[in-house]
Amino acid sequence: MEVKDVSVRIKRDGWCVVEGVIPASEVGSIRESIVKTVDFHEHSEPDEFGVTNPSRRGLINYDQSLAPYLANKYVMGVTNELWGKWVKITITTPVFNRPGGKPQGWHADWPFNQTHPVAIKEPFPDTPMYLTMIYMLSDFTEENGATLLVPGSHRVLYDHDQETRMEPHPDQIQAVGPAGSALIFDSRMWHAVPVNKTDEIRVGVTVRYAPWWLNLNCIIPGRPEREFMTDSDGTKERNIQFPLPRKVFHALPKEVQDLFLHNVESSRQAH
Repeated sequence: MEVKDVSVRIKRDGWCVVEGVIPASEVGSIRESIVKTVDFHEHSEPDEFGVTNPSRRGLINYDQSLAPYLANKYVMGVTNELWGKWVKITITTPVFNRPGGKPQGWHADWPFNQTHPVAIKEPFPDTPMYLTMIYMLSDFTEENGATLLVPGSHRVLYDHDQETRMEPHPDQIQAVGPAGSALIFDSRMWHAVPVNKTDEIRVGVTVRYAPWWLNLNCIIPGRPEREFMTDSDGTKERNIQFPLPRKVFHALPKEVQDLFLHNVESSRQAH
């Protein structure tokens, strides 16, 4: 698929699956590395922010095996056309759908999810302001719980009814694709995760891309905006982007470094 075709589909339909983003020869080793990293932190003690398994809140800080593909031509082509040259990566989160796990209800991603203490209020401007990319490190199939989407939902009001959010949607589709593919969608879009009916884990990594002008300080611990907007009144914004350690930052490919410049650990934090 050509980059221009992906850009057209994102702007028109709100989503697209692109195959071959990660070479088939590399997918297996990346998947194994990430599963090992997450499992290692699975029973971590809560940190000062109450976070257990820190790799689930900031995978890139602990595992850089996916890093060479974070600035792939497809996502950079789309984001550059939408927002210009300056783009930021926010969340890097492993998304495991384990056999027999519980389904996840319909939701939009932050900052559009109205259940979060910090959110853009509806109705949303009719333009992509944030993109979610799920790197498929396993085959995503109907049987193993590939991501569900509701096409067109990025342009309608979000349904806040808790029971409705767990019900099938008449217009839902399932974003399937072979390992090495990537699902990219407008973060306003309703999506969900169904039950994995197989006996093997389905592995992916969610990475979100933001324009230079989107204020991310409310999801970065220690920033004044976060303390004022959430922590001060006892509410907790579930999205957290921890600063990238300087050692990790300097080891990243240059084009990927540019995507994390907004949140690199300071020399004071490093000590």
